[in-house]
Amino acid sequence: MGLSSVTTVSEEIKFCIFDLRRGHHEGQELDKILFFFPADLPFPTQLSVIGLSEGLITFTRIFSPEAACEVIEAERNSHVFYEAEPDIWMVMIVEKNKDSEAIWRIDALRRVLKEVHSLFLMFHGSIRALLDKDPGGGLVRPHLFSFIMDYLNAFQKPSPLDLCCWDFLVGKKLQLPNFRESLKERGTVQMLTVGREAAIEVQSLVRVLEACAGNTPCYSLVLFQDLLVSTTLSPDDTINLFTYAVLRLTPCALSSRASSWSYSRKGYTAANAAARSILANSGLVLDQFYGSQETSPSGDRNNNVVRPLQHDKWSKGKDGFLVTDIWSAEVGTLVPATPTIWLQQTEERMYLCAYQHRSLTLVLLVPVASSLNGEQGVQLVKQQVLENASLKMLKVEEKLSKGWGGENAYHVGGYRYLLVDGDRNVSRASPPGKVTTLTKESLISLSKLREEVDSEKSRAKWDGPGHEKDLEICIRAKNNAWVITRVTRGKELYMVLERANETLLYASDTIEKFSNRYCSGAFSLD
Repeated sequence: MGLSSVTTVSEEIKFCIFDLRRGHHEGQELDKILFFFPADLPFPTQLSVIGLSEGLITFTRIFSPEAACEVIEAERNSHVFYEAEPDIWMVMIVEKNKDSEAIWRIDALRRVLKEVHSLFLMFHGSIRALLDKDPGGGLVRPHLFSFIMDYLNAFQKPSPLDLCCWDFLVGKKLQLPNFRESLKERGTVQMLTVGREAAIEVQSLVRVLEACAGNTPCYSLVLFQDLLVSTTLSPDDTINLFTYAVLRLTPCALSSRASSWSYSRKGYTAANAAARSILANSGLVLDQFYGSQETSPSGDRNNNVVRPLQHDKWSKGKDGFLVTDIWSAEVGTLVPATPTIWLQQTEERMYLCAYQHRSLTLVLLVPVASSLNGEQGVQLVKQQVLENASLKMLKVEEKLSKGWGGENAYHVGGYRYLLVDGDRNVSRASPPGKVTTLTKESLISLSKLREEVDSEKSRAKWDGPGHEKDLEICIRAKNNAWVITRVTRGKELYMVLERANETLLYASDTIEKFSNRYCSGAFSLD
């Protein structure tokens, strides 16, 4: 998806967050609005949108009191719902139009909402907790606004070979993942396949890292390039930290600003300039809104907002540790404070220490509560890592580099595929550069196929545990390509075969060969 020169805020898409527990009394209706995009829409329009969403939520609860509403399809709009926290709803309203690019899956849109909330939780804690600290909303609103606007502008891919690079925010228009993203799965991690010797070295490195923290329990995440190698975190926390690492911490992310590719640099500048313009213009609206609200007990609402998704805020220090000034400086010094995040599973606040050697990125998490000396204690842990784990990291990086096949390591000739393991939240797909060779007709057919699979999975979920069923769908697209899916035991395989033989039998045999060779027979029909 290319960059656009759109100069007006699109009203085709609206994105809001509101609290059902607030704004029930006359004159207090604005209290329920926590975030709204576009921010410069008149407040009556915002309240009208949120009022309609509230009505749909209430109406659907009559028929399904135990399950939250997920989507309402109207004649002109799709209303996508996600209850992020009890009574706190995220809603995306997408206008249906005839734009040839405006074809998307509802599940993909809901995954965007889930990812926004999960990342916000990791950096700022729950929305409800922020509301409890400041019931007037002067704390949560600037946090949500800055974070989400940064998020929408956070996904420009720097690699010149990734021809699917895109931003959610293009100019002043909000773009969404469309049919061209059908061979990707948000909310999963991509893992590196390693040999036995390399795996032993990685395990040894992890044990050394744990020892560096002494008696303090810590967690680690190891990445090679943009692929996960090892994690000691829970699945949800792994996904969140992996997502952030790929966005901001890996060598590819750090080198994006140094890219010499003119189109990439031009797109980056244009997108960020547009985002700054939106932030500035919306600030006037927010000031008007906050003028009627209680003053935040935290003081200046803007200066105290941590913005971890900002571009170009991380760099590699001389000792190999990554540094940033996003979290401001220690009190009374000019030394940047160590970043902190919240773990979803344990609800612990953790110091985030990231170290990088060539293509290897190591993220070490140390509990804030267990570090008696605060920042000084973190520096001691870093020193232990440098003294005791440097050689191990060097050896691991060397072994992984020798076995690395490059950007096309997981390309399979003749296939364009997506493999998803839902039980492990892991996915693997054809390289983006190879996916771009597919025709538009093939990708649209695949998007429609995935929509059908999403519907079948939703019905199985409604039927309750144990009702999942194996599924196989084969479609002959208008361009004569075969678009195929097989779903079995929590695993999903999607495939496009554009040069396949005329017969369905040939296409089925091709899937069997792929399953046996690359999936240990998981999708074989035998």
